[in-house]
Amino acid sequence: MSQEELLVLIYKKDEKAFTHLYDMYSKSLFSVIHVLIKNREEAEDVLQDVFVKIWKNIDSYNESKGRFYTWILNIARNTSIDKLRSKNFNNSQKNLSSDNFVNLLDDSNKLSNKLDAIGIQEFVKKLKPKCIEIINLLFFKGYTQQEASEELALPLGTIKTQNRNCINDLRNYLKI
Repeated sequence: MSQEELLVLIYKKDEKAFTHLYDMYSKSLFSVIHVLIKNREEAEDVLQDVFVKIWKNIDSYNESKGRFYTWILNIARNTSIDKLRSKNFNNSQKNLSSDNFVNLLDDSNKLSNKLDAIGIQEFVKKLKPKCIEIINLLFFKGYTQQEASEELALPLGTIKTQNRNCINDLRNYLKI
């Protein structure tokens, strides 16, 4: 079944088509979510929330604005960031076990591992070092543009402009 045929059925709220959609995209979305939310159980909960949002909001998807995968990827990323910023999540993270800290130390700055999770490492390697740094903060670590501005000691407007330019460079490499 092609993605277009699948979308037609999902617009009609066909549950079998939605199951097929889950089978197609759950692994890749989970890997993106798990990069942001280190806890596997929490990441699984977020994945479930993402698919509920896709089901409820499928009518808001506009093919002329971008690819379907990009749309669901943004839902996954935004839902993950919302989870990270929630009070309940932050309170639950106050008493982390030592295992979490060892894990954080092992892979907190390994951008290449994070990029492999969604398969764009080769394309990102072609970007300027500043672009890699900005994309890492904004998309893989879940920083806001304001937080990235503070982290990199650059004006907010500069971060916004460089982010837009970096994304355009990445689009050119990906030929999107």
